Amino acid sequence: MLTNDLPDLKLLRLFDLLYETRNVTRVAEQLGQSQPTVSIWLGQLREHLHDPLFIRTSGGMAPTPQADALIGPCREILESLRRFAAWEIAFDPATARRRFCICMTDASHITLLPRLLAHVRAQAPGVRLEAARIDGNTERALESGEADLAIGYVPWLSGGIYQQLLYEQDWVCLANRRHPRIRARLGPKQYRQEAHVAIAAGTGAQLLDQALARERVERHVALELPGFLGLGAIVQTTDLITTVPRHIGETLAQTHDVAVHPCPIRVDAFAVRQHWHARYHHEAGNRWLRGVVSRLFGGAPAGTVKPR
Repeated sequence: MLTNDLPDLKLLRLFDLLYETRNVTRVAEQLGQSQPTVSIWLGQLREHLHDPLFIRTSGGMAPTPQADALIGPCREILESLRRFAAWEIAFDPATARRRFCICMTDASHITLLPRLLAHVRAQAPGVRLEAARIDGNTERALESGEADLAIGYVPWLSGGIYQQLLYEQDWVCLANRRHPRIRARLGPKQYRQEAHVAIAAGTGAQLLDQALARERVERHVALELPGFLGLGAIVQTTDLITTVPRHIGETLAQTHDVAVHPCPIRVDAFAVRQHWHARYHHEAGNRWLRGVVSRLFGGAPAGTVKPR
């Protein structure tokens, strides 16, 4: 009668190999153990199963009827353990029906989302994308799985968050191409004299505010917007100028008749990264989405930064 305790995995591997080879020396070589150690393990297995299992004969170690009966269940257990060790829930974008939520700024709605959506619709027609704001709830949303990724400049995210660099951002100014006072170059003096459109939101806005304070520049703000919606049309139809990250600035310049000028004051650059929680680092769907974002927007050859 069998004991209630389960045999060690090493004993199951020994049983499988010995049944196949009928040779203790060859089993020892395959297991990387000495022959006396394998003999001790075989003794433990015999004691555990209350059967000699293998009898030495002129043709090698012959299995007993008990060994013949147990080899099938033993190999099923070993195969199940191999499948368990290599287990991964498959994600096939062509057939997947799933929602992905990405936290991003409204600038990314203009610069990143159209291209990402086009790719996902072509490669994963059953996948639905949802854009959410980057705010104080972002870290909790990534941890809970409510959000899958956060893309942007989010320096306050703390432990448990992986990140990957996508691209660097500097700052530019936008002005009407037919601006009455600005021609080929926007200088520091004109920057101080002209009226501005200020963007209140955006994760990089604090960097601009810090630069203005450092350079002692007090802008004349004629209009303040909560985001980038309508900014291109306003600059195109007025003599107002605005200071924005390069990616959104160049994107707006392509869709509106506005000129892009280097920013005449020094504003710290920042990095746009994608972020995800360690809980979902190995999850197949999350990995697929991160790979798509990296291929579409990853202009910098940088690896993943592990959470602290």
